[in-house]
Amino acid sequence: MSWLRALKATARSGLTVERRRLEPLAALRAAVGLALVVGASLALFGVGVAVSSAFGAFQAAIATFQRSWRPRPTLALASGTSLAVSTFLGYLTGAHVALFLALLALWTFLTGLAWATGPTTGIIASSNVAIMLVTVTLPTSVADAAGHAAMIAAGGLVQAALIVLVPIRRWGAQRDALADALAAEADYARRLRHDPYAPFDPVPLMTARSAAAVSPRQARRRPAELHGARGLAERIRPVLASLADPAVGVPDQGPQRDRVRELLAAAGAVLDTAAHAVRHGRPATIPPAALAVLRTPDTGTVLSGPARRAATRLAALLEDVVETATPTDRTGVGEPRERPSLLSLLPVAARTVRGELRPASPVFRHAVRVTAVVTGGYAIGAALPLGHGYWAPMAAVMAMRPDFTQTYSRSVARFCGTLLGVALATGVVQAAHPGRYTSAALAVACAFGMYLLMRTGYAVAQVCVSAYVVFLLGMGGAEWTQTVPERVVLTLLGGVLAMVAYAVYPAWETPRLRTRLADWLAADGRYAACVVAHYADPARGQEAVRRTLLATRDARVAWQEAVERAAHEPVRHRGLSHAAAAGAGDALAQLGRVAMLMEAHLPDRDAAPVPAAAALAEALRLATEQGARAVRERRVPAWGGVREALARWDAGTVPDPVVRNGGRLLLEALDALSEALDERPGEEGRPEERRAARGRRPR
Repeated sequence: MSWLRALKATARSGLTVERRRLEPLAALRAAVGLALVVGASLALFGVGVAVSSAFGAFQAAIATFQRSWRPRPTLALASGTSLAVSTFLGYLTGAHVALFLALLALWTFLTGLAWATGPTTGIIASSNVAIMLVTVTLPTSVADAAGHAAMIAAGGLVQAALIVLVPIRRWGAQRDALADALAAEADYARRLRHDPYAPFDPVPLMTARSAAAVSPRQARRRPAELHGARGLAERIRPVLASLADPAVGVPDQGPQRDRVRELLAAAGAVLDTAAHAVRHGRPATIPPAALAVLRTPDTGTVLSGPARRAATRLAALLEDVVETATPTDRTGVGEPRERPSLLSLLPVAARTVRGELRPASPVFRHAVRVTAVVTGGYAIGAALPLGHGYWAPMAAVMAMRPDFTQTYSRSVARFCGTLLGVALATGVVQAAHPGRYTSAALAVACAFGMYLLMRTGYAVAQVCVSAYVVFLLGMGGAEWTQTVPERVVLTLLGGVLAMVAYAVYPAWETPRLRTRLADWLAADGRYAACVVAHYADPARGQEAVRRTLLATRDARVAWQEAVERAAHEPVRHRGLSHAAAAGAGDALAQLGRVAMLMEAHLPDRDAAPVPAAAALAEALRLATEQGARAVRERRVPAWGGVREALARWDAGTVPDPVVRNGGRLLLEALDALSEALDERPGEEGRPEERRAARGRRPR
């Protein structure tokens, strides 16, 4: 993609407004907390303290709207405390330009590294730097600085207290995550009726798994319906796929296929009912027609073999889902997934950050970029005869992200949102000349708009934030002409600096696509080998299968995110074209899908082993490890070991149809991967099996 097309695409992305479900009550609660803090501070301590406390309460509320499964009061307290520490240190050094620049550089570099631990931490840390640049101009002594820092922390405390005292849709985020996972599987079941090879995005299941982790205190209060349904949904997905797939299920046409379509439709209805029950905390009422399909004894006479086994498992799992998803008076059912406390995560975060301290790391490069831009922008802003020079670095640190697309789209959105927000606020100030308390009320109203609309688009949020800052500073009687023009110009300067910094010192995702693909191939290979090995030794536990499945999902999501980021980068591909990436992704998705089909029919502990599966499992493990190395080295992987293991099979040695068909499908998926990666011009010298693979329908 050329630079011009990349800039147009990122600008369009930054200015996009999405239709998202709003949370007016949560936004109102956050705005009330801000109003309490601003009103009390203004009445008791004056404008300067009111501005500091307002920033603390404002930022603490923003933290509670981030996508995190931690308790919202914890996020508010963490945000308020960290902002208080940042601003106090800034106060102490603010009078000495060189010392303040050194602190700013160190703090910004650590902020950049904080993105390694997750976007929520990165956003809170970036906001701390941005607000510190504004608030350090307020106090005049160390005592005043301590007082302002204390009020900032108090703003976070007020927001946390309101969340505890005025709960709104308690466990709502966890309910939505689990309901979305069940609804995604319902949609999957319906699509399988018409397309037995329909793809399934595992992200809803991964999100539900993240939401299921709770602290010991939360575990004692969590509703029972939020505990077991997720695990059942995980087990239902492979059963649905195996029931629909002709290779291990039933033929494409005939009475067996008709019965499978009826079962899939019933499964979709039951899963939708369970999703609605979980989301709203109401009893699940199964549609009578779906219940009749699942309980009819005719299924056992129509279906046979693996398909009959899958249908029986599906009916049992769906009954468990409905029972588990129905609200009861029980709490804390079973052993919960533990979520470590913030303090216990500090050593883990330190190790994660240390792992990013290398020049090739995107997070490290982001930390270097944002440090250079913030310190340089602060120096340039201070040197310019505009005043309020902190607007440039503040705009830059809030816009910059570790990847190209978000940095450029947010820079455009921030400038456009700032321009519109300042214009609107300026019009109000010029027309009404609001007093101190009226300005405070207008600032709170703008904050409410930001809390309400922040998830619809960054540009929309910036309109509200810009107006909020204008009204907030207007409480002190500052004329709009003293702040607005400079803010617009310096915001543009900060955005330009952020965009230039990424162009000069980039961290492109495109060259790393082969590494992401190799990681996914290795994870898929371990998962497939673990599943196949279970047929050779049914007595072994299934913990390893579960562990490798989760690793496969993580690798797949990392690949998908990398492909999305690379799609808008203005660089040429380096060894992996768009067509090759798409084909390789489809092949690996099929590899994981076949392994999932085989997982759906894992034998019981007392089942007879399939000795030939052991050789195939070892061949898969070695071949995919070597194949991953070949992908990284820009070579086309070969699967001779897997092919030889399958060539030794015959109907006598492998009586199990799932193992026999699954092994063949695994090799087909691996061949499809090699075919996608082999981009040599001309096809005369290619092996016969690769030419045949191009005629197969992708699954």
